[in-house]
Amino acid sequence: MSESGIKILWVDDEIEHLKAHILFLKEKGYDVETATNGYDALELVKSTFYDLIFLDENMPGITGLETLSQLKELRSEVPVIMITKSEEEDIMDQAIGNQIADYLIKPVNPRQILLSIKKHLDKKDLVTKTTTSGYQSQFGQIALKINDSFSHDDWVDIYKKLIYWELELEQGDGTMDEVLSMQKNEATQTFTKFVKKNYLGWLNNLEEAPLMSNNLVKEKVLPLLNKGEKVFFIVIDNFRYDQWEVLKKVISADYLVEDDNPYYSILPTATQYARNSIFSGLMPSQIKEMFPQFWVDDDSEEGKNKYEGELLGTLLERFRLKHSYAYRKISDGDAGKNLLDELHILLNNDLNAVVFNFVDMLSHARTEMKMIKELARDEAAYRSLTQSWFDHSSLKELLRRLKDENVKVVLTTDHGTTRVQNPVKVVGDRNVNTNLRYKQGKNLSYKSKEVYEVLKPGQASLPRYNVSTAYIFAFNNDFFAYPNNYNHYVSYYRDTFQHGGISLEEMIIPCVTMRGRKS
Repeated sequence: MSESGIKILWVDDEIEHLKAHILFLKEKGYDVETATNGYDALELVKSTFYDLIFLDENMPGITGLETLSQLKELRSEVPVIMITKSEEEDIMDQAIGNQIADYLIKPVNPRQILLSIKKHLDKKDLVTKTTTSGYQSQFGQIALKINDSFSHDDWVDIYKKLIYWELELEQGDGTMDEVLSMQKNEATQTFTKFVKKNYLGWLNNLEEAPLMSNNLVKEKVLPLLNKGEKVFFIVIDNFRYDQWEVLKKVISADYLVEDDNPYYSILPTATQYARNSIFSGLMPSQIKEMFPQFWVDDDSEEGKNKYEGELLGTLLERFRLKHSYAYRKISDGDAGKNLLDELHILLNNDLNAVVFNFVDMLSHARTEMKMIKELARDEAAYRSLTQSWFDHSSLKELLRRLKDENVKVVLTTDHGTTRVQNPVKVVGDRNVNTNLRYKQGKNLSYKSKEVYEVLKPGQASLPRYNVSTAYIFAFNNDFFAYPNNYNHYVSYYRDTFQHGGISLEEMIIPCVTMRGRKS
């Protein structure tokens, strides 16, 4: 066995001319075996596992391409690097179609060969080393910025940096995961203090406030409509900024992202409040006062977001806009198919608002279903599951069809979600809502230092249902638990994704404006 533990097969009918290359690789610690034709190579691969194969294209007997096809049947997981004198495009196309790992043109030098090996076999180690070093050098700067962040824009920058490093380190071996987790926790705790100090002030001073749910359509959609653009306003329920960063890698192939600035969800970071606020352009207390027929109280069994289309109509009417519009909610495959079937009709509208509920359902399913809970056991797995959904979703097909149309796409969400760990005891009567990250009701009992409390709902533009109505919000990675059957309750909900409270993940959320790269 070689020092590196890596075993390579080099297949070339002129292998004797490559002795210097092979000696060079052996000096670097690689174990190299050779074959002079495809038949011998296939026999060796049947009996020996190789980490990588170099394969000449032009050989007597069976060609390199024919050998490649059979190699893939035998060992589809082994990377094959094709080496050829030919620069003909059809040979390249066939090789790439057979999923080669790399394609080199003769004459090759030893350094080219070494680089190719490192790219395909040492990549993870090199990525780990580079990203670890990069994060270590940035750690101190991020820590200083966490302590010196005085504006909502500062916190957007911090959150973007933390997500960037989380996604970068995810490609490595996990050696820095604990350090990053500690820094994220520190950031979340400091962000909570920032929100508690500033949130009510934002509602009374728009100049100091970030862009929030109630002004999202006004700031991001109406200006496009007023310029004569047709707009698809797509809301993915419960969609975090890290999930957007993952999907962006796929979507950017078809779309040019013109604006990618996160905005802030209002409190509670829950669908009933945040999404109704988006579509109405109003805060929750204003909706209840101005359009009571479209507001559903927390204790009602009725769906809390049945009137989003109607609320969007009131927003356009309030601004005296005559744009044609339609609203669709996609909660299953049939609804997605119907949307795609009707797309040619919807394209006649100035504005189409489409809500996709899958990510929200995924979050709830993770709580309810043991299998989903295992599949989405942490943030990385949660992102992966979201990407898997997107790859097979009607949303992806919708975006594919829209890219060649003359429309702008505004892609956003109503709130994010956070993984909860720490139970906080709260006591309330039977009318208290069931959300684990915020509670609304009368006669709530709790430790005030463990929550963000709003004792006068009007100050937070929240509905007041009786004279003693109060709201409390969980922060950091806390969740509310009742003393009754406490241990079972805590065990069931710990390590699940919840929303409604204060955290970077719940409040700082994506809003992206983009247009298609026309075919």
